[in-house]
Amino acid sequence: MLGRRRFLGALAGATAAPLTSPVVRTRAATSKPKRRLAVVTTEWRYPSHAWHMAERFLAGYPVQGQWHEPGLELVSAYVDQRPANDLSRQRAAKFGFQIYPSIAQALRCGGDRLAVDAVLIIGEHGQYPRNDLGQTQYPRYEFFREVVEVFQKDGRVLPIFNDKHLSWKWDWAQEMVDTARTMKIPFLAGSSLPVTWRMPAIDLPYGASVDEVMCVAIGGIDSYDFHALETIQCMAERRSGGETGVAWVEAIRDDQVWKALDLGKWEDGGFSQQLFKSCLCRSQTLTQEDKTNHRYPTMAQIREWVKKPIAYRFQYNDGLKATMLLLNGLVNDFTFAAQLTDQAKPLSTLFYLPPIPNVVYSAALMSKAEEMFLTGKAPYPIERTLLTSGLVEAGVRSLANNSQRLDTPYLNVNYQAPRRSQFWHN
Repeated sequence: MLGRRRFLGALAGATAAPLTSPVVRTRAATSKPKRRLAVVTTEWRYPSHAWHMAERFLAGYPVQGQWHEPGLELVSAYVDQRPANDLSRQRAAKFGFQIYPSIAQALRCGGDRLAVDAVLIIGEHGQYPRNDLGQTQYPRYEFFREVVEVFQKDGRVLPIFNDKHLSWKWDWAQEMVDTARTMKIPFLAGSSLPVTWRMPAIDLPYGASVDEVMCVAIGGIDSYDFHALETIQCMAERRSGGETGVAWVEAIRDDQVWKALDLGKWEDGGFSQQLFKSCLCRSQTLTQEDKTNHRYPTMAQIREWVKKPIAYRFQYNDGLKATMLLLNGLVNDFTFAAQLTDQAKPLSTLFYLPPIPNVVYSAALMSKAEEMFLTGKAPYPIERTLLTSGLVEAGVRSLANNSQRLDTPYLNVNYQAPRRSQFWHN
């Protein structure tokens, strides 16, 4: 492994991989050879993230009513763990790519120099240690370092996509972004939630003044909380003044969540009841009493159905207030609501996730990865996922410390989101 000083040092003589394809198209050009893609993953099984994402570059995916053949060919892979239901060897035999015993060999295709044009890192699933905060220590940072070490030795950099949050450890997430910036590595990461379909197909108006935002979601900490936070962030970053970073985070659970809902006012330690109702009204999976049609639940029903509620309350440096709620038993989807300063009614939408096996949301995410692989430019800033990576760590740390409010001056992450909406509309 490289030392930190050398790891963050400039790459002498390195140049980005040559880029010829300008954009992702619904039909791959037949006159040009495909770029070569290496996959670095923890495991490849049904329905792991490698199944979701890497296989898009084996079989293609639908785009606006046409079947899209990617402009990249998956030629090599490194698979860290192979459970009994491993699919990597079967896929390699069927589609003709090679699995190598190390990351360096996968990037060099068994030779002595880089032999691919892009790298897809998928550090999700598998048997890895869990720390005292409840975080699974997936080796995304370690995978990234090994990839970069090859870049440094071979004098060339390639675009990298990193699935989900950058690392379970904030310092490592920051280091990954700093390294990519220093070495001029095209770098993209994150969740499929910001790019999947929405119902209705709306975005936060660019440059809008916003007072409070909320996401109601499912899942657990250090996992689905990340997806819910990216749901919030892809909207919040479009507000007036751009992204300013987060001042503090407070995570609560169980009866504390219901108390906060009852309080209603942010200043009293609560969150908006109006935004909460707007989120539930957008849900397509809202739990109902037996043999009833679509009805809004009572608070007594919500308390009965949700056994272990969790909420992250956090405030941005510019004063924007945000709440992320994990309410297993009440909903099974992701909804968002925002209170704009000059509007009485909240803006709200459902982030739509089609069920397995037709998981178009992973196709939407890989379309963004493919865009970067082909153009060398990330369609949205890596700083979004840097900030949400830090929010996940702060949230689980607050929970582990009896819901203590944590000041987060290190989350002073500033960036400007692109004006053009990035989610799939059609």
